[in-house]
Amino acid sequence: MGIRDFLRDIGRGKHSARDLSRDDACALMGLVLDGLLSDLQLGAFCIAMRVKGETSDEMVGFLDAIESRITRIQNPDPKPCVILPSYNGARRLPLFTPLLAMLLAQKGLRVLIHGGNTESTRVSCEQVIKALGWPCADQPITLLTEPVTYVPLSLLCPGLWRLLQVRREIGLRNSGHSMVKLMNPVQGACVQVASYTHPEYLAPMSQTLQTRKAHAMVLRGTEGEPAADPRRPRDSNLLLAGQPWSPTDTTAAATETWTAHPVHVSADENAELILAMLKQPDLVPHPIQQQVNLITELAQAIPALSKP
Repeated sequence: MGIRDFLRDIGRGKHSARDLSRDDACALMGLVLDGLLSDLQLGAFCIAMRVKGETSDEMVGFLDAIESRITRIQNPDPKPCVILPSYNGARRLPLFTPLLAMLLAQKGLRVLIHGGNTESTRVSCEQVIKALGWPCADQPITLLTEPVTYVPLSLLCPGLWRLLQVRREIGLRNSGHSMVKLMNPVQGACVQVASYTHPEYLAPMSQTLQTRKAHAMVLRGTEGEPAADPRRPRDSNLLLAGQPWSPTDTTAAATETWTAHPVHVSADENAELILAMLKQPDLVPHPIQQQVNLITELAQAIPALSKP
């Protein structure tokens, strides 16, 4: 099928559009990533999928195409690493993705943050990481060598980065914004932390990760970021090899939340807040402490799957 055939199928409106099979979705996303669509066709794809909405099969097919083109990164440690996608940035609350990453690193887990900014009005993870003085990759990498590694999406998958940039032209998110939160660039065992903003995405995102037999935490994070919202008690789905998983950590049921939070902070102010919390752990919001404990326990459960 060509792009016009695909657009006719998905562009008939929310109630008349045809859902794509996994293979067709893979083929369509391949055309997008390889730059074979004109600007008009790319915009039509973005709007049609936004109106129709992605099914789980389509998400899996899109990820098949993405991960066949992505730069793969190896984790040299026997322990699973943690993948944190950071694409929403901070609009009102501080951005806690770097804090989450370093707290996990202190637990002995390597962390890969991949991200990019498609909204100039938000503070991005890359801006905060640079303000912290932590390294950001400026060329493709194939090995995790630091406790926390930040890699821009433009280095991991240029075609997907181009898709995300369409938001700057039409002002609306597209399928790529969901895919970056579900893709896995790592070779080997890892825990994926996938966040959503709109509640209707919880079910298809969870089902997609189940189909892919992922080890994952799916949650409604802070303004769409993978760090838990400090104002709310834990609310997440946990998966071990694609199956629902329950922790043994009894602290996960605690409900203490963070109330004295600053708002509208700059990247430099955000970095100072994170450094203060790393120096004084009792300042870390309890929902984020819970999240660290849960991810650590989930990571510890992964090696047991391969034991007889």
